[in-house]
Amino acid sequence: MNKRDYYEVLNVPKNADINEIKTSYRKLAMQYHPDRNPGDSTAEEKFKEAAEAYEVLGDPDKRSRYDRYGHQGLRGTDFHGYSSVDDIFSAFGDIFGGGGSIFDSFFGGGRSSHSRKHTADNRGSDLKIKLTLTLEEIATGVEKTVKIKKWVSCETCNGTGAKEGSGMQNCATCGGQGEIRQVSRSVFGQFVNITVCPECNGSGKVIKNPCNVCSGEGRVMSEEKIQINVPAGVEEGNYIPLRGKGNQGKRGGSTGDLIVIISEKEHKDFKRQGNNVFHHTTISFIDAVLGAEIEVPTLFGPNKIYVDPGSQPGTTIVMKDKGIPYLNSSAKGDQIVFLNIFVPASVSQKEKLMLKELAESENFNPMKKSPSKSKDFFEKVKDAFF
Repeated sequence: MNKRDYYEVLNVPKNADINEIKTSYRKLAMQYHPDRNPGDSTAEEKFKEAAEAYEVLGDPDKRSRYDRYGHQGLRGTDFHGYSSVDDIFSAFGDIFGGGGSIFDSFFGGGRSSHSRKHTADNRGSDLKIKLTLTLEEIATGVEKTVKIKKWVSCETCNGTGAKEGSGMQNCATCGGQGEIRQVSRSVFGQFVNITVCPECNGSGKVIKNPCNVCSGEGRVMSEEKIQINVPAGVEEGNYIPLRGKGNQGKRGGSTGDLIVIISEKEHKDFKRQGNNVFHHTTISFIDAVLGAEIEVPTLFGPNKIYVDPGSQPGTTIVMKDKGIPYLNSSAKGDQIVFLNIFVPASVSQKEKLMLKELAESENFNPMKKSPSKSKDFFEKVKDAFF
């Protein structure tokens, strides 16, 4: 089924600013929130659709890609395409979890039942690393192996946090409920504020005898090698999410994600602009006059190009399909070569005589080649200043 236009989903114009987008998403999310529509599959789908649209239009980079290329432009980016409501609560934990959340006014500053599940799950935190790549690696795609320090499951207690033979017991603070209810009264009536139990972190259970190795955490710090497959065509600021490769959660909690942020290493021979690359090469005066076949570097190895006779400084030569590939596409950008003319800093006496002889030739003297134009120019200068 074709996806609806994201601006249509959020009911905002294409020139809407981020505040309009956030306000509209907040309204829709409140309207179709699962806590307001229990068992309503249609409302759940609309809730997921709104979250997907907000993820794109609320991010400047993704919105720019979407505006230019539509849904196809999001291929290859860190795009969830939510399959469940829990995915949304995981991705927008900062939005749904209070602390200035745009949902605070509706949920009374507390967390929904979904966010409590995630708290009780003790999900590990995400990790972010920067991966610096050369333009050659970006042009061809590359597999990298990196070492990272992170929390991993404790092998001694199998991630439970408890000594062998020891178990869990109900939390005395919340009576095993995982949450604490506080009733308050005002002129508007009675309100019940539900918060996650700080003692058991929402699980309702506490450890009797903690593991000696992890001190009850259920995890230890370790170093791990991780392979990262980078597709051709990425660019500075793109990021690759590796699900489940982040920190292990406490006491059997789920694992966070590893977010790999792409960085481009400055190249000595090339300058990137979009999917095109630019290269400056210097040729001799003789080659510029007579024409020549020369070799230039490309991101895929050396290549030969032909310089036309009479080429001027700044002449450009386009090498088709020698640039950066488009992400998830067989198409490539171009390499544009700028010609510089080499002028020697010093010459021998013999070379001086040869050059002076050439200078007498009308073909090598711009003043003799176009005297009328030169006269016109100097006449204009004279008129302007005298």
